[in-house]
Amino acid sequence: MVSTTKHSLKKLETLARELGYKVRYEKGNFQSGYCLVESQRVAIINKFYETEGRINVLLDILSQYRPQQGHLPELSDPSAKLWKDLKPFLGIKEEE
Repeated sequence: MVSTTKHSLKKLETLARELGYKVRYEKGNFQSGYCLVESQRVAIINKFYETEGRINVLLDILSQYRPQQGHLPELSDPSAKLWKDLKPFLGIKEEE
Protein backbone atom coordinates (compact mmCIF):
# COMPACT_ATOMS: atom_id res chain seq x y z
CA MET A 1 0.00 0.00 0.00
CA VAL A 2 2.69 2.50 1.00
CA SER A 3 6.00 2.54 -0.83
CA THR A 4 9.10 2.33 1.32
CA THR A 5 10.77 5.53 0.18
CA LYS A 6 11.97 8.52 2.14
CA HIS A 7 9.29 10.57 0.40
CA SER A 8 6.58 8.24 1.75
CA LEU A 9 8.16 8.44 5.20
CA LYS A 10 7.98 12.25 5.09
CA LYS A 11 4.30 12.11 4.09
CA LEU A 12 3.54 9.76 7.02
CA GLU A 13 5.50 11.96 9.44
CA THR A 14 3.53 15.01 8.25
CA LEU A 15 0.23 13.15 8.64
CA ALA A 16 1.19 12.02 12.15
CA ARG A 17 2.09 15.60 13.12
CA GLU A 18 -1.17 16.95 11.70
CA LEU A 19 -3.05 14.31 13.72
CA GLY A 20 -1.40 15.67 16.85
CA TYR A 21 1.59 13.38 17.32
CA LYS A 22 5.12 14.55 18.00
CA VAL A 23 7.43 12.16 16.15
CA ARG A 24 10.94 11.78 17.53
CA TYR A 25 13.75 9.40 16.62
CA GLU A 26 15.91 8.34 19.55
CA LYS A 27 17.83 5.32 20.72
CA GLY A 28 16.32 3.06 23.31
CA ASN A 29 15.21 -0.45 24.17
CA PHE A 30 11.79 -0.51 22.56
CA GLN A 31 10.54 -4.06 22.11
CA SER A 32 8.11 -2.93 19.41
CA GLY A 33 10.57 -0.48 17.84
CA TYR A 34 8.81 2.50 19.34
CA CYS A 35 7.43 3.99 22.52
CA LEU A 36 4.11 5.80 22.46
CA VAL A 37 3.31 8.24 25.26
CA GLU A 38 -0.48 8.28 24.86
CA SER A 39 -1.30 11.16 27.19
CA GLN A 40 1.03 13.47 25.28
CA ARG A 41 0.78 11.83 21.84
CA VAL A 42 4.54 11.53 21.54
CA ALA A 43 5.89 8.77 19.33
CA ILE A 44 9.52 7.92 20.04
CA ILE A 45 10.85 5.67 17.29
CA ASN A 46 14.11 3.72 17.30
CA LYS A 47 16.56 5.97 15.45
CA PHE A 48 18.51 2.99 14.12
CA TYR A 49 15.58 1.79 12.01
CA GLU A 50 15.92 2.05 8.27
CA THR A 51 13.25 3.82 6.18
CA GLU A 52 11.06 0.71 5.80
CA GLY A 53 11.11 0.03 9.56
CA ARG A 54 10.21 3.64 10.33
CA ILE A 55 7.31 3.50 7.87
CA ASN A 56 6.01 0.27 9.39
CA VAL A 57 6.20 1.74 12.90
CA LEU A 58 4.35 4.89 11.83
CA LEU A 59 1.66 2.78 10.16
CA ASP A 60 1.29 0.78 13.38
CA ILE A 61 0.95 3.98 15.40
CA LEU A 62 -1.55 5.49 12.95
CA SER A 63 -3.64 2.30 13.05
CA GLN A 64 -4.23 3.01 16.76
CA TYR A 65 -5.27 6.63 16.19
CA ARG A 66 -8.78 7.61 17.21
CA PRO A 67 -9.90 11.25 16.96
CA GLN A 68 -10.59 13.07 20.22
CA GLN A 69 -14.34 13.62 20.68
CA GLY A 70 -14.80 11.96 17.29
CA HIS A 71 -13.52 15.00 15.36
CA LEU A 72 -10.58 14.70 13.01
CA PRO A 73 -8.22 17.69 13.19
CA GLU A 74 -7.92 19.98 10.17
CA LEU A 75 -5.61 18.22 7.72
CA SER A 76 -3.83 19.58 4.68
CA ASP A 77 -5.17 18.26 1.37
CA PRO A 78 -2.28 15.78 0.84
CA SER A 79 -2.58 14.47 4.40
CA ALA A 80 -6.39 14.20 4.18
CA LYS A 81 -6.05 12.14 0.98
CA LEU A 82 -3.36 9.95 2.53
CA TRP A 83 -5.49 9.39 5.66
CA LYS A 84 -8.51 8.46 3.53
CA ASP A 85 -6.41 6.01 1.49
CA LEU A 86 -4.79 4.49 4.59
CA LYS A 87 -7.92 3.93 6.68
CA PRO A 88 -9.01 0.67 4.96
CA PHE A 89 -5.40 -0.58 4.97
CA LEU A 90 -5.12 0.20 8.70
CA GLY A 91 -8.44 -1.44 9.50
CA ILE A 92 -10.17 1.79 10.51
CA LYS A 93 -13.87 1.95 9.76
CA GLU A 94 -15.15 4.87 7.68
CA GLU A 95 -17.19 6.39 10.53
CA GLU A 96 -14.09 6.66 12.73
